[in-house]
Amino acid sequence: MSATQALRRTALYDEHVALGARLVPFGGFEMPVQYGGIIREHDAVRRRAGLFDLSHMAQFELRGSRVGEWADALTINAVSTMKPLQARYNIFCNPRGGSMDDVLFYRLPDRWLLVVNAANANKMWPYISSHAEPEVRLTNLHGQRALIAVQGPRAVEIVAPLSDLDVASMKYYFCAEGHIDGAAAIIARTGYTGEDGFELFLDGADAPRVWRKLLEAGAPHGLEPAGLGARDMLRLEAGMPLYGLELAEDISPPAGGQNWAVKMNKPQFVGKEALAEQLAADEYARIAGIEMEGRVPARGGYPVFLGSRRAGEVRSASVAPSLGNRNIGTVLVDKEAAAVGTKLDVEIRGARHSATVVALPFYRRPS
Repeated sequence: MSATQALRRTALYDEHVALGARLVPFGGFEMPVQYGGIIREHDAVRRRAGLFDLSHMAQFELRGSRVGEWADALTINAVSTMKPLQARYNIFCNPRGGSMDDVLFYRLPDRWLLVVNAANANKMWPYISSHAEPEVRLTNLHGQRALIAVQGPRAVEIVAPLSDLDVASMKYYFCAEGHIDGAAAIIARTGYTGEDGFELFLDGADAPRVWRKLLEAGAPHGLEPAGLGARDMLRLEAGMPLYGLELAEDISPPAGGQNWAVKMNKPQFVGKEALAEQLAADEYARIAGIEMEGRVPARGGYPVFLGSRRAGEVRSASVAPSLGNRNIGTVLVDKEAAAVGTKLDVEIRGARHSATVVALPFYRRPS
């Protein structure tokens, strides 16, 4: 069996084909990288709204009386203190302090939902299963449940008429159980684009009908289907990490720019000792944002120099339509090279090109 034949398909695969999407392998699935064009889809999300299929993401259901305490011992952020119907970003670390995966927890009335990156699903399920307790029951819903995201400033206008919840009053990083076009769903005000919006968790059998209904209802508001290409550009502008680039098994949360999520006041969690040593020494390489000074774009893996000394490498890079099409990127560099305002050079095809370290995020949506 070839790699292509081995790829899985989400419940929305036929919808993507019907819309003329360009499909690529991603996280073990055939996923749409673009429909009408990455820049066009980026513009739709920033100005109106975009519709994403995120069903490749792994969904794990957690039940039991000790889920919060159990998860607290495995992750850097607090879980047991989450309010009912709250969502929270978190990271699982290895004993060395490196990042195993960055995830989202959703606390529901009778259970929890854990969403992990598709590429890490086959790593994270055995890991959490090996740490299961009698009071914690785990169910793997990867590939069975769908996830549709509506992202952009007009997301409320599109989702509200189709839902039986008051989504307009829902707080950011909260969720609720209700219906979307009659289909049972968890509706969360979360996203990965830097814009307002919702993520809709629903049964795979309901996903195609809901997808089509959202496109129909969203058409007067300028909603367009959007693929992974636009999503990556949007998340980079918003300064959000992508696992494998800004976070990895050998890149800790502080190094990846996620130190805000590390709760060192928790009694214990995997990687705590290693992170404490790293934070105390404060000599680790870290992620920083850069803006190229010319029109030549950087690419992932390109060497970065501070003066004559190699200081690190580019991790993510893209043109940024939200910033006047300037070329931006993230770099993993030594501490001395990471301060805002530092002048760096990126080596591109044997030539050095100037860049400046800038604050993250590159883009913030208007309030």
